[in-house]
This record gives sequence, structure tokens and C-alpha cells, in this order.
Amino acid sequence: MTPVLLIALAGAVAQTPELPVWMEGCWEERTAERWTEECWSSSRGGMMIGYSRSGKGDKLGDWEVMQIILHQATEMENVRLALWASPSGQGRTLFTWGPNDQPGTSFYNVANDYPQRIRYWREGGDLFAEISLADGSKPRRWHYKRKRG
Repeated sequence: MTPVLLIALAGAVAQTPELPVWMEGCWEERTAERWTEECWSSSRGGMMIGYSRSGKGDKLGDWEVMQIILHQATEMENVRLALWASPSGQGRTLFTWGPNDQPGTSFYNVANDYPQRIRYWREGGDLFAEISLADGSKPRRWHYKRKRG
């Protein structure tokens, strides 16, 4: 195992991850004609289901479906909270929760080329999302406002 994953797993024992119910609802970022929206279901049965799509004007660019799952201890060894991402309908990629000294919730997969970390957090009424390498380098960030209507 890599050192980053070992640190994440060691911290996971010391902390108890929870579903990020503060992400529920639909969120949107707009810059001129470019837009990105991300929606997350409420928590039910230990799972939240989400999707993201982005584009320009009326044209769809990228889309993704996601799940955040709170596992029972016996389902996946050493994994309590996981995010599964499936960009553009491709195969699912597993990111596991890991502690972080930054606010919010972070998920890691150091074996993935990019991203290796997915992080969500709230500031006031806004939702932020960031993808990056595991050490936080090469970040790409979204600043979402609650979607109206």
C-alpha cells in the first residue's frame, strides 16, 4: 500500500465518517454561457446518489453519475465511506474516505491517474468541490450556489 493510503486508512480508524448530508440538493456554477450543475439525493439506506453535468449554452459537455455509500463493517474491509464515480457512463471508479486537515469530506484513490482526491465542503450557503492529485496539487475547483427552480 502507498503511504498516503496507509495514512488515510489509519485515520479512518480514529474517526467515524458520516454521509455528507449537507450536500443534498441541486447546485449550480455559472460563468457567462458555461454552466455546471451537481445534484445529490437525500440519504436513504446508507446511500446518496448524485449526478453532475456541464456544458455551454444548450450543449452538454461532460456528465457523471456518482454514489456515496456508508458501508457496514463486513461489506468492504477497511472501507466505511466510499464514493463511486462513473464519468460519461464509463466504468465505476472507487474513492475511499480519508481524514484531511481541511474542512469537508475527502475521498482518495491514489492508483487513479486523475483525480486522486475528491473533496467537498461548505462555506455558508455555498458548496465547493475540488478534484486534485492526492497531495492537493493540480486542483480543479467548483463553487456552487443552490440551484433555484
